[in-house]
Order: sequence, then structure tokens, then C-alpha cells
Amino acid sequence: MAGSKRKPPEIKEDKKYLYHLFFFIASILIVVAISPRSGKFRYEIEKGKPWLSSSLIAPWDFPVMKPESVITRERDSILSDFSPYYKLDVDIEKTEIAGFDKYLNDLLTEFESQAKKIDPMGFVALKRDLNSILTDIYEKGILEAGETTASLEKPSSEVTIVKGRMAEKRPFGSINTQKSAYEYAKHNKDAVEKKYSSSGRSLGDFVAGVTMYDFIKPNLIYDAATSNAVRDRLVNEISVNRGLIQEGELIISRGEIVNDAKYTILESFRQEYEKRLGKTDKWLILIGRLILVTACYLALYLFLYHFRFDVLSSTHKTFFIILIVLLFILITRFIISIPGNLVFLIPFAIIPILVRTFYDSRLALFVYLVSIMLAGFIVPNSFEFVFVSYIVGTIVIFSLTNVYRRAKLFFATLMVFLAYSVVYFGIGLMQEGSLPDLNWKNYILFAGNGVFLLLSYPLIFIFEKAFSFVSDATLFELSDTNQPLLRKLADEAPGSFQHSLQVANLAEEAAREIGANNLLARTGALYHDIGKVARSEFFIENQSEGFSPHDELDPLKSSKIIIDHVMEGIELAKKYKLPPPIIDFIQTHHGTSVAYFFYKKYLDKNPGRTDMEKNFAYSGPKPNSKETAIVMMADAVEASSRSLANYSEENISELVERIVYLQEQDGQFSETPLTFKDISDIKSVFIKRLSNIYHARIAYPEREKARD
Repeated sequence: MAGSKRKPPEIKEDKKYLYHLFFFIASILIVVAISPRSGKFRYEIEKGKPWLSSSLIAPWDFPVMKPESVITRERDSILSDFSPYYKLDVDIEKTEIAGFDKYLNDLLTEFESQAKKIDPMGFVALKRDLNSILTDIYEKGILEAGETTASLEKPSSEVTIVKGRMAEKRPFGSINTQKSAYEYAKHNKDAVEKKYSSSGRSLGDFVAGVTMYDFIKPNLIYDAATSNAVRDRLVNEISVNRGLIQEGELIISRGEIVNDAKYTILESFRQEYEKRLGKTDKWLILIGRLILVTACYLALYLFLYHFRFDVLSSTHKTFFIILIVLLFILITRFIISIPGNLVFLIPFAIIPILVRTFYDSRLALFVYLVSIMLAGFIVPNSFEFVFVSYIVGTIVIFSLTNVYRRAKLFFATLMVFLAYSVVYFGIGLMQEGSLPDLNWKNYILFAGNGVFLLLSYPLIFIFEKAFSFVSDATLFELSDTNQPLLRKLADEAPGSFQHSLQVANLAEEAAREIGANNLLARTGALYHDIGKVARSEFFIENQSEGFSPHDELDPLKSSKIIIDHVMEGIELAKKYKLPPPIIDFIQTHHGTSVAYFFYKKYLDKNPGRTDMEKNFAYSGPKPNSKETAIVMMADAVEASSRSLANYSEENISELVERIVYLQEQDGQFSETPLTFKDISDIKSVFIKRLSNIYHARIAYPEREKARD
């Protein structure tokens, strides 16, 4: 048992702790390596709040940077007004008009072969009129169709026509697209047909059979290379500065409100400060970052050492914690490298969900805090990020009590979105002071963050299989009494099955009372005695009244049969692929206690053999968690309660106190994080539950019989 001042066990010299040390050191080095090389600005800038530090004087000249929104507007304006470049291909016009002329001659030959006569002079005039239509179209120009053409449909749009070494800007409306060229050709051909139909039917019929579409092809070809080069040059020429602060100039006074103008100047100073700091004393900056990152990991290590030594003493559990933290730091570094501030898209709330699924809320919160503090070294606006993330993580931990219920995860996702939205809204109002100036695009990131949070389910499954963990969903499935192994126990050892059900009820209620994992305690209790299936008739709950096979056995042999049910249970659990946390209950539910009934029987027959106690003891190990300790207590209390002659509340209370006291004195709870209060609460639950089961009543004074 451990009191409130429980000292964690000393770390033994073991190879696995070298692995743990390697995990921590490697993680520290990776985080330091991926962190930005620049220094960190010593002041925290909060728009809309007074400047609480001392007055700031410019130590050197530095440019005042334009806000990103201003640069974006200027870039959008340039791109909107940009006129793309098209090359004029004069050969296309010559080729198509020559082809059209040949096409008319061939069509005339075919027309006359049908005994239709056309006046030669009229045909010459007709060809001239039709050719002039194509010539007009090509002189105006035909733009190549594409995405660029579609973006030029504004009235003010222009294109730049390149002919040889000459470039000319022309309004988009003065140039043909293929669609407008077709429409122009059709309209004018109809006019020619009407003109010649009045002078002779043959010429009109001939014009009606002419097809001009095949000879209308773009002669203005989009020049992507030139367009991109000119557009990039114009964008690169945008000035990112809007002024200059000279050395010795006052930047901001103490108590002055950080308005938009001051915020822009301070941000410019911060960028220049970090840039200059990164150029000098790089090793000192690196050492400083190493110290801070190491401090975060040291805090995590100390927390595990003092409060969750069971995690620290397990290689795969320690690796899981470090992997989760490192994975999200790597994701953060990657997201920060993408243009645009997308940090709020990272679903950091997955960290407490995963840790809470396999451990407890306290560890989940601490691991989450370490993670967001490490991320704070990388992200911009560290205070804002850490503050918002802390609130969101806390709400997730409190809202997600049962991960195995899908509705709970969806509810947690909704709470994440609301928490981000409300807290960010408050910060935005404080910084901007007006609704229109809030960055409403971040709310899209918050929604995306909530969607990514749904990845928790597949991640829980992956980590559960990879690290041999057990989630609430798995426990929920295993606790179903229709599971094959529990059905086997019910069929072959019905008394042991009923005993396990009662122990499960006691353990679940006690675990809930002290804040332990009640679902784990219940599931472990259901399986703790499955080893009795092998030789069920040797256990009293499965025996017929008045007969016991132990009557004809030596006490040493009897104790071995009883003790062996632990190892037989472990083998059966492995055969049915039960997860390791459930097998722990089978191993530890008797700890290193002694089968006292048979040991005393042996001493009665062999009074001088006091050195045989170890032959009657279970091999252990002792319980190492609250849940396994609860099952040990519940198992002993429930089994002993069946032998009571009188189920009064006093007798039940005395029984529970005596059994738990003997287990404490035997040191069975020395490796668990139970406090004296925990044990007191557990005993109270057992007494209450057993009293209800056996209908123990308080003795009331007799009342006089009611008169007729």
C-alpha cells in the first residue's frame, strides 16, 4: 500500500532503463534539431493590450514590414490586372486561307459535276467575299482556348500580343475567341449567301454548302514561359516594407496600447531581432533551446517516476508516451513550414484522447501540456497557441469519459470546435477590438481540426495492436459473458463463474468509488479465475455438499492443485489471446499469499516442519495497480463471505476489515498506488454491497403487535 507520501521504487540497474534513457535523449535531440535556428524574441506581443514591459528603443535601423493582409491585397491586385502574353503565329493564317481557297475550288468541281452551272465571274467575286471573312477573323486574332482565356472575360481585361520582337497590349474584347470567331463567320457567311441568292440560285446554293469552321484555328498561342516570368517579376517587385525605424527611435512606451500600427512595428522589430540573433551566437541559441526542451522532458520523466512508475518501468509504455509527443512535434514543424498560419489545423486534442484511452486523465493532461509547451517553441504567437490549446485539451479530457461509445467522440469533436471558436473569439475581440477585423478563416481551421479528431478511433486501434494495450472498447467486448472463454468457465465451473460475477460487481463499484478504471477492474475480475476450468472439482464453489476430493489428498498436493490454477489460467488466457493487462489480473489476484488452509493442515500433521511455508505460497507477482489490488481484495472478501453463518452488517464489516488488514500486513499492496483513503473507501463499498447481496438488516426494536 502507498500513502499520500508514497516513495516510488528505486530504479534498478537494468538494461531496459538504458533504452528509456535513449528514448528520452533521442527525442530531445530530434525536437532541438527540427526547431527553428533563429533566436526567440524576449517580449510577448499582444494586440489591444497595454505594453507592460519597459519602453522600447530601436537598437538599430530596421524596416517596418507591411502586414501580410496588405501584401496579399497588392499581390491579388497585380494578378487581377495582369495581361497574359500570347504569340501571334502568322503561318496559321496563311495555311488556313490557302487551304480554304483549295477547298472552294474542289467544292466547285463537285458542284459542277452535278450539272449545276456557276458563272465564273460570279465565283471569283464569291471567293473574294468568303476569303475576306477569314482574313478579317485572323487579322483580329483568335485566342487559344484555356483556363487563362476564361479568366479574361472582365471588361477591363487586356492581353499582350507578341509579334516578333514587338509586344502590343490590346483589350480582350477586341480579340476573337474561337466561339466568337465561329459566330462572326456564320453571320457573315449568311449575309454572303443572301447577297448571291438574289443574283442567281446556283451561287446561293453553292454558298449554303460551304463550311468555314474547319479553317478557323487559334493564331494567338498562350506563351506560358513569358507570362509566368513577367508575373513573377511583378510579384517579386512588391515592396514588403512601408517605412523605416531608425536607431535610437522610440518604438513603444510603457503602458502604451498596442494598436494596429504599433503591432506592425513590433512585429517588424521581432523579425529583425530574431534574424540578427540567429546570425550570431548560434551555438548559444542552440544550447538555450536544448536546456528548455530538456526541462520539458525532465518534467515528464519526474511525473512518471513519482506518479506513474508503472508506465516508466515498462519499455513499450514509455516508448508510446514519447512517440506520441514526438509525432505531434514533427507534424507541427511540417505544418509551420507550409505558407499560411495553419497551426490550428493540427488536432493536438488527439494526444489526451489516446493517453486517456490507455491510462488516466491526469497522465493525459500532463503529457498534453508537455506537448503543447514543446510546440510553443516552434509556432508563432506561442502564448495564444498554448492558452487556446490548454483550454481545448482540458475540455476534451472532461467530455470524453467513454471512448467506446461513438457518440462520446462526436460530442468531444463538437466541444473542440466550440472551445476553439469561443476562446479564439475572446482573444480576437481583445486584440482587434472589432468584429470585421477578426480572422474568420481560422474558424475553417477549427472545423478541420474537429474532423481530424475523428482519426482517434483508427489510431486507438493501431496503437492498441502495436503496443499490446487494451482500450475501453476492447474491455467492453471482453466483459460480455457470451465470450467463448467465459462461456467455457460457466459450463465447466459454474460455481467459479458465479463467484467471478460477484467479484466483478464488487470490483467495478470499488474502482468507480476511488476513481480507478472500473471497466478494466470488472473485466479483469471476470477472467481472474479461468484457470479453475482445468480441475474445477477441486474448488469448493464447484463441489457437491459434503464431498471434497481434498479429503483423500496430502495437504501439499492439495495446495499445489489450488496454486496451479493461476498458471493454468495464464496459459488458457494466452491460448484465447487475451490482452496482457487482463492476464495481469490472473497473475496477481493471489499475489504472493499463502494457501493458509492447507498450510495449517500440513502443520497439524507435521508440527516440526515450519520451513515449508514457501511451498504453500503463490508465485505472484503482487498487484501493481489499483485495479489489480481491488480484484485481489474483492476475490478474498467474496469467497470468505460465503462461509459466514450470520449475514449481519456487523459480521460482514468485521470480515472485510479482517481480510483486507491481513493482506495489508502481508505487504500485498506495497507496489500499488493505493492510499489509506482509497483502501478505506474500498472497504466501505464492499461492506455496503455485500450487505445488499445478503440482505443484512439493521436490528430494529420490536414493536407491539397491532391489535385487531
